Amino acid sequence: MNDERSQIAQEVVRAARGGAPVAVATVIRGPQGSRPAVGEKLLVRADRSRLGSLAGGELEEAIAADSHAALTRSPRKQIESLFYRADGTRLDRLEAGANEFEVMIEVAERPATLLIVGGGHIGQSLAGIASQVGFSVAVLDDREAFANAERFPTADRVICGDFAEELRRFLIDAHTYIVLVSRGHKQDELSLREVATSEAAYVGMIGSRRRVGAVLTHLTREGLPQEALGRVHTPIGLDIGAETPEEIAVSIIAQIISVRRGGSGAAMSELRRPKIVE
Repeated sequence: MNDERSQIAQEVVRAARGGAPVAVATVIRGPQGSRPAVGEKLLVRADRSRLGSLAGGELEEAIAADSHAALTRSPRKQIESLFYRADGTRLDRLEAGANEFEVMIEVAERPATLLIVGGGHIGQSLAGIASQVGFSVAVLDDREAFANAERFPTADRVICGDFAEELRRFLIDAHTYIVLVSRGHKQDELSLREVATSEAAYVGMIGSRRRVGAVLTHLTREGLPQEALGRVHTPIGLDIGAETPEEIAVSIIAQIISVRRGGSGAAMSELRRPKIVE
């Protein structure tokens, strides 16, 4: 058992460092004296292979299926708690009693990358907030005064160089979120030309409607696909009345989290307002 747990821990570490993502199910509540016991774990891979055991049977099969679903769905939830009867029947939280099992399913994968193109005040604020919410942060600017480790102490990478050249070198995949917040529409247009058709999970560009409209029109006339330009979030961020660079950064990060986690962006009070019982 300890050997299996050690192997699970090692595989989770590999996933966090860039290996294949895995899902780990942990029993966190169950009937006293029952199997699987609290603390038992099951690791599930994308190919449905497993490591560990939850005592077998219908319950393990149900948990394994839900773990695989958590691993393969898009967008993913990093962590969720699910409830089961001993026969594997899934229950709603409110239905689950003392004789049911609660299982925490966590997806282990490398951190998503936030690529900030532009090292100005908004870029600075974005880097700080993004690192706090779990992103690996990279910053790109073509000016040494705006692209250095002193200015971005929380960034994992700070790149100084030509926007187009550096973006062509940068590894952009489905775990990359890109924010274009450079000093002018010329720089943003150069950058958007390079990333609009990439596999990035999110591309957002700052600017007024007039400014971003001009950029999109120009790139459309150049022949960039309408589908690619249509997925660009611009003007960027959620409408929270942001004015300062820090507030604008909050609105941008909130939108990125919403895209990453499949949120609606609506106020929680509109979605889950409690009923008043008289």
